[in-house]
Amino acid sequence: MTEELCPKRDIMAIHDAMDVLNGKWKISIISSMCYYNERRFSDILNDLHGISNKQLSKELKDLEENKLVRRTVLDTQPVSVKYNLTEYGWSLQNLIYDLSDWGKKHREVIVRDWQDNTQNKPTQP
Repeated sequence: MTEELCPKRDIMAIHDAMDVLNGKWKISIISSMCYYNERRFSDILNDLHGISNKQLSKELKDLEENKLVRRTVLDTQPVSVKYNLTEYGWSLQNLIYDLSDWGKKHREVIVRDWQDNTQNKPTQP
C-alpha cells in the first residue's frame, strides 16, 4: 500500500478512535444504546453477559467523558439513571451496524470452515 492510499494521519485517526472504543465492553455498550436507545443501568447490565457493576460504571463514565453517552438522573424514588447516546454518539450507528453485519458473516465463515474440516477428516479405525 502506498503512502497516498494509507496516509499516516488516517492511521493516527484510527488509533485515536481505538483509544476511545478499545476494550471488551465499550462497543457492546454503545450497541445496546443504538438498538434500544434509552437504557437504564440494569438494562445495559442485562444486555452484556459477564460485565460487573463496577466495570459497567467505569465504561459508562469513560464514554460520558468522551461525549458519546449522556447520563440523566431521573426524579424517581428510588433515584434511577438513564443513559442514551449523544448526537455525537449516534455518529457511530452505521459503524455498529456494519460491525454487526461483518460479525455475522465472519461467524458463518468460521462455522462453515469448521464443519467442512470436521466432515472431511478421515475416521479413525
